[in-house]
Amino acid sequence: MRLGLVVNPIAGMGGRVALKGSDDPELVAAARVRGAEPVAPTRAIEALRTVAAAGNGDLVLLSYSGEMGENEAREAGLDVEVVGTIGRVTTAADTRAAALAMVEEGVDLLLFAGGDGTAVDVLEAIGDRLPVVGVPAGVKMHSAVFALNPRSAGEVAVRFGASGSRGLRQAEVMDVDEALLREGAVSARLYGYLSVPAERRLLQGAKARSLAGEQAAQSEIAHHLADRVLVAETWFVGPGTTTKALLDVLGLEKTLLGVDVVRRGELLAADADERTLLDLAEPRETGIVVAPVGGQGFLFGRGNQQLSAAVIERVGQERIVVIATEAKIAALAGRPLRVDTGDPTLDAALAGYRRIVVGYNREIVYPVN
Repeated sequence: MRLGLVVNPIAGMGGRVALKGSDDPELVAAARVRGAEPVAPTRAIEALRTVAAAGNGDLVLLSYSGEMGENEAREAGLDVEVVGTIGRVTTAADTRAAALAMVEEGVDLLLFAGGDGTAVDVLEAIGDRLPVVGVPAGVKMHSAVFALNPRSAGEVAVRFGASGSRGLRQAEVMDVDEALLREGAVSARLYGYLSVPAERRLLQGAKARSLAGEQAAQSEIAHHLADRVLVAETWFVGPGTTTKALLDVLGLEKTLLGVDVVRRGELLAADADERTLLDLAEPRETGIVVAPVGGQGFLFGRGNQQLSAAVIERVGQERIVVIATEAKIAALAGRPLRVDTGDPTLDAALAGYRRIVVGYNREIVYPVN
């Protein structure tokens, strides 16, 4: 198999520092000032190690130079054929050029590491001329072209090459306007579709919006937490419309796509980054309230990277409260809730069965994987 590799090295840098993406160069600069470190290269290496472990001697791996794929391939122990070079600073134009080069080189599958913005760049460059699979490395990742985690992305590539299967399906490419997002407005757009291997077990779904009819259920959940859970101590409240209903009940303003800190009914910190959460976290006196991403079921690793593995470990897994409407759980059609913290050991520890608050004094037990 001829496997193409494109890494967007700046994708996902804004997540842990509470910035909402990396499409804007000024946002990337701000992330660096706040101490953000690259995410995509590490995630790409994890995916490539899965490919390397399969031991496919017939594999031909092609990439651009340096941090756009060459470095990650060599770190994973793979030989790589460099088909293009980059300058000191990579841009969206480099991503598009690299994706187009993979078409011209006749690769069978393109593995790319990035987020929704990277997926849009790939779509604009190659359309449906080449099947792709995304290594999730961005902040939001609403698109359905991404694998569940880096290991799953590597497994998709291995299965695609080993079986000789060319079964494909069309997957949505979505992104939100980051400028509007920073002003507090969420405007998601469907850009089009990319071809992906027909491996639904290993790929995530597209982000689904909450339905208007869920508002009453969200209000029930919010009143339950306000009356019986958030009466004391400190709580990190994750993003989403279901958690927004909670802060509405408390009379507080919610950062819709951020993590807010509430202590005894008061807003302690708005849109907190990872460092702030680590500073405020006290074992047995701090908790996390999180709602799964609609349509995808992710509890951690999609749009809430501030709630990092380090924060979860500091708070304690037993102090996580999961909330979801019954409609959102039903929409998963039996698929488990997901976690992708970037720490495989923690992901494994979080897996199993967990109580989900679905109404006032109402809980269900549901699997997490």
